[in-house]
Amino acid sequence: MHKLFLFIAAALLNVSLAFAGDLEKGAPGHVVSVVDGDTVTLEDGREVRLVGIQAPKLPLGRRNFPTWPLADEAKAHLEDLGDGRDVEVVFGGSRMDRHGRVLAHLYTAEGAWIQGEMLRAGLARVYSFHDNRSLVAEMLALEREARDAGRGIWSHPFYRLHDAAALAEGPSDNMNGFQLVEGRVLAVGNTRDRSYLNFGEDWNSDFTVVLNKKSRRLFAQEGLAPEDYEGLRIRVRGWVKSFNGPMIEVSHPEQIELLR
Repeated sequence: MHKLFLFIAAALLNVSLAFAGDLEKGAPGHVVSVVDGDTVTLEDGREVRLVGIQAPKLPLGRRNFPTWPLADEAKAHLEDLGDGRDVEVVFGGSRMDRHGRVLAHLYTAEGAWIQGEMLRAGLARVYSFHDNRSLVAEMLALEREARDAGRGIWSHPFYRLHDAAALAEGPSDNMNGFQLVEGRVLAVGNTRDRSYLNFGEDWNSDFTVVLNKKSRRLFAQEGLAPEDYEGLRIRVRGWVKSFNGPMIEVSHPEQIELLR
């Protein structure tokens, strides 16, 4: 079996072990308000960002920021799940973001994992970081379940999966934002500072995935190298930028899923 598939299988098997060993309980709380589909406020004043997911965004006072499709539905679902409830606050990596929000997994007194329920309903996507990787394998599985069933955002074109070749040729509105992109890695190139997963013949215009030196070290810790992806179909998630064509910079292995 290809070692990339072995890595994914091991991650799935170790979800329960991660909860027992890598996750740590913080001070519990009581949800008094829901900010949007992935953020709540607790009675003690803590604002908790549900780590590992991204729900459709609301403007929240940002000028000229459009409401994403199904943002109101995502907020309403999170209110149903958590508003007015006592919750366990559980950490699996960095505990605070640059905005002062607590980064945590939330569980209700009944044992419901709120991130998981948002993903299962199709009202959030997996949105992980290199310093907060706990339970990402399980979250990806729940996201796939919802996408395969066409629930929530997965029935809306705004959140569609992009083909790497079409993205390179597509309109400018596909060149920015958080996206999921699928395609076959045609070739891998390495320099001293970066590795490039190229999805087309012309690296000046085709879609590319980029790993910097820090990312390569993290991949290497998992026994992975950029060359391992050559010739494989993958799904990559991240912020699409324009640099010699559309590109996504990857910081950790969970941003890349293998497609059979």
